[in-house]
Amino acid sequence: MRTLLLGLMAAAIAAPAWAGDLTVSVKTPTGQPVRDAVVTLKSPAGAGQPIRFSWPYTVAQQNITFDPFVLVVPVGSTVSFPNRDNVRHHVYSFSPVKKFELKLYGREEARTVTFDKPGVVPLGCNIHDQMIAYVVVVDTPYAAKTGADGVAVIRNAPAGAVPMTVWHPYLKAARNQQVKPVTLTAAGGREQVTADLRPAPGHTGH
Repeated sequence: MRTLLLGLMAAAIAAPAWAGDLTVSVKTPTGQPVRDAVVTLKSPAGAGQPIRFSWPYTVAQQNITFDPFVLVVPVGSTVSFPNRDNVRHHVYSFSPVKKFELKLYGREEARTVTFDKPGVVPLGCNIHDQMIAYVVVVDTPYAAKTGADGVAVIRNAPAGAVPMTVWHPYLKAARNQQVKPVTLTAAGGREQVTADLRPAPGHTGH
């Protein structure tokens, strides 16, 4: 019994404390909301549960675009690349995080890729150079992407001081990201981030 109690106490000490939700608003220096910014919190020790997100792990080709423009997935995820166009696509990435090539395939066909390392994987189409998108592979369950309103919400964030990273493909910063410490209480928290962006190239991802 004493051994069992000691084990339970050790587990309680090792387990991370949970706060409320973290709401992050990302805007340009002129106050415009920034869409498709990825906000992550470092996963605390003891949070070794499998990572799952509620959104589909899919990057579709539709109307000669990638949809979504930015997809966030956990390490080890398999992402589907369905073609919903009437033309063929040839999806690829030269990223050291995940180099792959999905050779020409047509409407209602799909291919899959498993992303086994964290990092950013830019996507392109060898037939349509204007098609650009990004798969952001994360090793933390605390991740969210801003919507058209520039707001991202991370549910059940860890309490205490933790580094917060904001990434966007056009952010004027090293590795296209900003890192700042945040401290969360049981009530969660709200953060404002100013993101100075480079002009977007003529991509057709959305």
